[in-house]
Amino acid sequence: MAGGIGSRFWPMSRNNFPKQFIDILGSGKTLIRQTYERFLSICPSENIFIVTNEQYLEYVYEQIPELPKNQVLSEPQRRNTAPCVAYAAYKIAQLNPQANMVIAPSDHVIKDDSSFHEALKKGLDFTAKNECLLTIGIHPSRPDTGYGYIQFQEDDREEKFKISKVKTFTEKPNLEMAKFFLKSGDFLWNAGIFVWNINSILKAFEEHLPDMAAIFKEGKENYNTPSEGDFIRRAYTLCTNISIDYGIMEKAKNVFVLSAEFGWSDLGTWKSLYEQLPHDNHGNASVGPHILLDHTSNCIINMPKDKLAVIQGLENFIVVETDNVLLICPKDDEQQVRNLVNEVKLKKGDKYV
Repeated sequence: MAGGIGSRFWPMSRNNFPKQFIDILGSGKTLIRQTYERFLSICPSENIFIVTNEQYLEYVYEQIPELPKNQVLSEPQRRNTAPCVAYAAYKIAQLNPQANMVIAPSDHVIKDDSSFHEALKKGLDFTAKNECLLTIGIHPSRPDTGYGYIQFQEDDREEKFKISKVKTFTEKPNLEMAKFFLKSGDFLWNAGIFVWNINSILKAFEEHLPDMAAIFKEGKENYNTPSEGDFIRRAYTLCTNISIDYGIMEKAKNVFVLSAEFGWSDLGTWKSLYEQLPHDNHGNASVGPHILLDHTSNCIINMPKDKLAVIQGLENFIVVETDNVLLICPKDDEQQVRNLVNEVKLKKGDKYV
């Protein structure tokens, strides 16, 4: 899935160039390129499909040039993740009606590829044998209010990648609730990575999102033909804007979670990026070759390659410059970035977002 805007990473992530297409870690590879290469160890390239907004097609072609264009699915409108998953599922069903699917965001960080592959192989084996919907849960390391949580049914098994029945989903809780979840021991972070057999997910759409199922089922004769694009443009005008979590995962009775640890982060905020980057002796994380700091601590600074930044006397701040925008914001107020984007759009127009 590569169609999101990533507005919480503004001003680096912009409407016309979102974070999945940026080398946000300064590693030499963009997030989508890293995700693509990670999956090459699980399945052949001909089985990898990328769903993105039609606005970003050229970025996908440019950054993954070896992927045939018929494996890049173009969404004409943003309708959240349920239509994205439905489009991919119905298209793949025409190619292989017994397929197993992994649905993954293109903009997450995974540090331990080996454990990631091991977890997915166990998940794929489970979904091949069971009519179920499997989601990946991450052992929480702190009471984070920026993640959704999954409560699972506890048992006495001790396994590296334990698969358990899901009891509840909880969207981003407040701090007290997050502390309770962490203490209870039967909650995991929702990684937004899903595994299922094609028949299981199509049945789930028919049961829980029947209108959406009917829309995409109607295109049976169009998938993988020259008429697919025209059909999808019509279909998306009829689709509800809803996530796969709300539309299906929170309603279905056959949902399981695989608990895992593989150095995962959704890079949803500047603070989460801060945690992924190396720090200097004063806790600063800097991206950019010309940054001079004095009496500055616990900041994240991201500057263009040709810009000199001299920063004195800041503590716990985000400092980011890109194109025509400079953001200086307390790190503890990072959840307000989305609100700042809305305010900028209202007062200054689309030019700056």
